[in-house]
Amino acid sequence: MIKIILEGLNCSNCAGKIEDHTNKLPEVESARINFVNSTLEVVHKESVDVEGLIEKVEKLVKRFEPDVVVRLKKDGEADYQGEISSCEACEINPGEKTGEAKKSLVKYFMTRYRLLAGIAFYAFAVAYGDKFLDPLFWFLIAYGLIGYDVVKTAVKNILRGEVFDENFLMFIATVGAFFLGEYIEAVAVMLFYEVGEVFQSYAVDNSRKSIKDLVDLKAAYANRVDGKSFVRVSPESLEPGDRILVKPGEKVPVDGKIIKGMSLLDTSALTGESIPRELTIGEDVLGGFINTSSTLEVEVSNRYQDSTVAKVLNLIENASSKKSNTEKFITKFARYYTPAVVFMALAISVIPPLLTGDDFGNWLQRGLIFLVISCPCALVISIPLGYFGGIGAASKEGILIKGSQYLEALKNMDTLVMDKTGTLTKGVFEVVEMESSESSDVTELVRFAAIAEEMSNHPIALSVRDKFTGDIDIDRLTEYTEIGGKGVSVLYDGRPVIAGNSRLMRENGIEPAAIEEIGTVVHVAFDGRYLGYILIADEIKETSLGLVEKLKEVGIKRTVMLTGDHENIALHVRNRLNIDEYRSELLPQEKVEIFEELKKSKRDRKTIGFVGDGINDAPVLALSDIGISMGSVGSDAAVEASDVVIMKDDPAKIVEVIRIAKYTHKIVLQNIVFALGVKALVMGLGALGMANMWAAVFADVGVALIAVLNVSRIFYAGKRNKS
Repeated sequence: MIKIILEGLNCSNCAGKIEDHTNKLPEVESARINFVNSTLEVVHKESVDVEGLIEKVEKLVKRFEPDVVVRLKKDGEADYQGEISSCEACEINPGEKTGEAKKSLVKYFMTRYRLLAGIAFYAFAVAYGDKFLDPLFWFLIAYGLIGYDVVKTAVKNILRGEVFDENFLMFIATVGAFFLGEYIEAVAVMLFYEVGEVFQSYAVDNSRKSIKDLVDLKAAYANRVDGKSFVRVSPESLEPGDRILVKPGEKVPVDGKIIKGMSLLDTSALTGESIPRELTIGEDVLGGFINTSSTLEVEVSNRYQDSTVAKVLNLIENASSKKSNTEKFITKFARYYTPAVVFMALAISVIPPLLTGDDFGNWLQRGLIFLVISCPCALVISIPLGYFGGIGAASKEGILIKGSQYLEALKNMDTLVMDKTGTLTKGVFEVVEMESSESSDVTELVRFAAIAEEMSNHPIALSVRDKFTGDIDIDRLTEYTEIGGKGVSVLYDGRPVIAGNSRLMRENGIEPAAIEEIGTVVHVAFDGRYLGYILIADEIKETSLGLVEKLKEVGIKRTVMLTGDHENIALHVRNRLNIDEYRSELLPQEKVEIFEELKKSKRDRKTIGFVGDGINDAPVLALSDIGISMGSVGSDAAVEASDVVIMKDDPAKIVEVIRIAKYTHKIVLQNIVFALGVKALVMGLGALGMANMWAAVFADVGVALIAVLNVSRIFYAGKRNKS
């Protein structure tokens, strides 16, 4: 596979055409455009001349976007920011972002020199054209400067037999207007079309920049410790176990653990948190965090390709390939709509004068007006752009959505199933009570509990082991077994030690103590003798309080909690959070079975979602219509199985992403209704001779421009919803 950079690609409609035509090349097996980072990924057949293929792709790209620069992506080149490969890296401010600075709308216009010159000639032609030479001369110059790219593309496409696109419609309509003597209107159509293109570029870059800011995480270099000094290397060269220095203002290059120092780290680009985290020795840091105060020494835990940064970039790269049903429909609609309206315009121009003997020029004008009005630009541009803006708005809030189809699924979601531990609760377990049996004491209880949990990495096991201060000889442990949803068992000196819930105890012929307190109860037995229990509590997250009420406000009708925890804990959490339904003491496979039952009972055209911490919920995440993993972007299972990844461990973000999805759909629907409504009205008036070229300009370019500007509101949806 090769990756081809398309610098300056801002037209989503053109991107789709480039992708379609590249897929038709005989040397290509598959091609996909990543509109986010302007990259064309091409999987080519074996024994293909790559240089020749790139030349073909370049010619194809130039056909649709003449100003786009085409080049092969180099090995190791960053997707979202420039690499620093020379000693000049030493001089750059490490904390300064290397991405392109945001340009104002004025700057977008200032870079269109030909357009600006054309506007100047057009203004002169309107004001003074009849005083110097023939006005047609000045209008033709203005038209040539403003519409150069459109005319060039249209003519080339006509020669190739590809006539049914917006360039053809603009060219035919404006040339016809010139023949009818409507010079001002002819140039105006092309001018406003080009102005719309500028606004489209501005809107695309705004949304693209929000995503680039999010994934502008990769450090340009890493300071690897080499003896008593350090050497500057690329993040890709780091191996687990390497030690690196992260200085104030620098990005953490890969995931690791702090082994020296304490500092405040800015995690906002990755998690959306505005308040820096204070991290110290023994705590984990993720690639993409920015060190703000003191130098840290970090031990690398993951290679770059396995790090959080790489996972996030990979997730974003795949987002643009998963299109919504609305986008797919509009693409198909435009394919048949454009040739249909061309033939309708031809019929309007030719048939009435042949049947009635009316003036041919009058009906030709109506046909040309009909052509201008009918151009589907407002739809084919604004709808993909709308979903792109929705993904950008979500990314600005620290929420990664894998594709626009999931925005639609979120909008239609009316049932949300939630995991408890780590999702609604903090997942930080602490021992709050220890009660030994009559035949034991607390010391023996804690010792054998720690022995049973010695080989487990479960948070409950860690909290139990923290209570034991002695040493455990692991050579005396054999046949360790984790029993899903129940507990663990192990042989210690050949005799069984079990720790888990009451169900596990009874399965082993042991009657546990009856407990009424709220919390997770770990019963412990050794060699068939009951030693007592340890009570462990898990605190509900502050942002979980009131969550259900907020979910109801955004259209969630039914909330369900699934947990492997005890009945008393599940009931307590359910009552605190006002959750509609709950199921407790579930094994992992039972969660899947219950979710399948819930999925069968959902309403038509509605979706069911699942939100979990992404560590052990992958089967249910994959089964759901919309899987949401939370606070676990570092988890392979989460990124792979879920459709939405909430980087910050905050349940309130679920409400935020649903609001963004609904707001995006609202804007897209507004554009569809507005564009089709205005066009249908003015097309009817045009066919009846009641609309002039200026009405056509508004119905085409004006509607497209308004639709694009309307889409730009999505970018600020998150900020508006907060206020």
